[in-house]
Amino acid sequence: MPKQKTHKGIKKRFRVTANGKVKHRSAGTSHLASRMSQKRKRNLRGTTVLAEADTKRIVDGLHGNSN
Repeated sequence: MPKQKTHKGIKKRFRVTANGKVKHRSAGTSHLASRMSQKRKRNLRGTTVLAEADTKRIVDGLHGNSN
């Protein structure tokens, strides 16, 4: 039986911490930032933790269990 492959799109965008939380880059940071307020740009900097509801789906994709 062949192994399930890791979903490469998920692998590029998400990272799992030692405690099992999933980190990702904030959405809306790649371009068109000139129209944003400084406060919004500052709060979008760095990484954030993914919501608990989506964590299982992402971890399954990283471990090759996505369908």
